Amino acid sequence: MRIVAIELHRVALPLVRRFETSFGVQTTRDVLLVRVRADVGDGWGECVAGAEPVYSSEYTDGAEHVITNYLAPALLRAGSVTAESVAQQLSFVVGHRMAKAALETAVLDAQTRASGQSFGEYFGAVRAAVDCGVSVGIAPTIDELLAEVDGYVADGYRRIKLKIKPGWDIEPVRAVRDLIGDLPLQVDANTAYTLADVDRLRLLDEFDLLLIEQPFEEEDILSHVTLAAAIATPVCLDESIHSALIAVDAIERGATSVVNIKAGRVGGYLEAVRVHDVCAELDVPVWCGGMLETGVGRAANVALAGMENFTLPGDTSASSRFYADDITEPFVLVDGRLAVPTGAGSGVEVREQLLAEWALRAPVTLR
Repeated sequence: MRIVAIELHRVALPLVRRFETSFGVQTTRDVLLVRVRADVGDGWGECVAGAEPVYSSEYTDGAEHVITNYLAPALLRAGSVTAESVAQQLSFVVGHRMAKAALETAVLDAQTRASGQSFGEYFGAVRAAVDCGVSVGIAPTIDELLAEVDGYVADGYRRIKLKIKPGWDIEPVRAVRDLIGDLPLQVDANTAYTLADVDRLRLLDEFDLLLIEQPFEEEDILSHVTLAAAIATPVCLDESIHSALIAVDAIERGATSVVNIKAGRVGGYLEAVRVHDVCAELDVPVWCGGMLETGVGRAANVALAGMENFTLPGDTSASSRFYADDITEPFVLVDGRLAVPTGAGSGVEVREQLLAEWALRAPVTLR
């Protein structure tokens, strides 16, 4: 295909609850959406970078800058572009995987819509619906945590994930395990611990957790090797895994026995499929992580999670978990599952009226 233009849309989606951050209270999520206009039709992608560089080095303004000045011009000059060629065509820029993933997804959406193929068919999904889990943040009190978790159990979620940190780990996990009984439970440390905490983390073994996610710094593979040998709870890597090559290295070194796949983190859905495939070859289960995606990104995540080796429930929650309304038709939980879209491309349509209503500024068109 030939790309005629690339549009960048900045929208503020209203959140269902206020989020407190180090930069103040958020009532909306600032989202960068990418629309590729090609000679075969249009496609959409979502950049999952946050508003500030506090979770990863990428952030929304930076992603927009690198797309505007480097990545989009390269694709517009390329002449012939396919989803399979995007990674190589953008490889001259170091890093910026979330920005690259947004463009690759938009190209893939245009390409598969033109061919009448769904993302699920393209990825090789084997499920019509995927089991859904929910990620629960650190609450002011254990009572408030339990009330929140109880609501998600009532909604039908099939797995609970708790954020933990030093000082908020053993007792909250114990309380939630007592509340939910045998429902699958896992914890996410978001790099909050060090090797000095091994004895503390070993105490989590009594709660029959699915896994402990990313306890140490993302670059510190060796400490994860040490922890995995010292505790019974499976260690899962998230932020450490930037590619299929790194996944193989971490698995073979014994640093992880479960992998969280986030397409934005690895540079796109094509690389996410490669991570899935190498993990399957090594008999390591995977699950699909979430980044507060709108329906644009959520549709692709659900299709990805339909692949065979996604054997654990992912953070593929319903739209209502975060948003009062969604930029596409909302994803609705049914018996703890979300349906894999079957329409061509991502299978969802951007609601142009809401796109205009929530716009932070006029779209930028690059040619």
